[in-house]
Amino acid sequence: MKRFQVITLFPEMFTGVFGSSMMWKAQKDGIVTLETIDLREFGLGPRKQVDDTPYGGGDGMLLMIEPLWKAVMQAKANDPSAKVLLMTPRGERWRQALAQQHSESDSGYIFICGRYEGYDERILELVDEEVSVGDYVLTGGELPAMTIVDSIVRLLPGVLGGAASAEIESFSDGETLEFPQYTRPEEFQGLKVPEVLLSGHHGEIAKWRHEQSIKAGDEKYRQN
Repeated sequence: MKRFQVITLFPEMFTGVFGSSMMWKAQKDGIVTLETIDLREFGLGPRKQVDDTPYGGGDGMLLMIEPLWKAVMQAKANDPSAKVLLMTPRGERWRQALAQQHSESDSGYIFICGRYEGYDERILELVDEEVSVGDYVLTGGELPAMTIVDSIVRLLPGVLGGAASAEIESFSDGETLEFPQYTRPEEFQGLKVPEVLLSGHHGEIAKWRHEQSIKAGDEKYRQN
């Protein structure tokens, strides 16, 4: 069973995500364990302080090293072989190939969700990977952590409905996007399903889908 632990100041944000759809199913079927660790529980003093002003001056507050360190060590005690991932805009851009790689790993994962203006840099001593979901800034690492956990969990054997579901998805080969798909009715407000999909000719359908995947991929990468 793969174990995911998320260190956050807002564990309630994960309730709906971890308790719904495929994430819920993966836990029910004993494929994964999804947990949150409340960083506030490791705060200092009677007020459970977790942030402070940065040395050298500057706006905002930073997450302090002591609460973060203690939280990571607690997560490590729960799962000694787990890899620690830090959600940060300067990290490696997350992509499908990484999701596949991590889904095939035997290790569990510990996610650190930053807040405020960042974190004390010394926490990097405990971090195995710095990860980003895009070139933009969010108010915290919770949404990126949810995204990355979801992208890994859905690739684990037994989570998706069909055995080939993950193989035909967008980015599964790093180049193409998933082909267009249609269902009933055959015509809606003048919009028709492509004739090839109604032909019953599996070879022609496979060829059309392959061509559409390449076309979609080319268009996207030209835009980028």
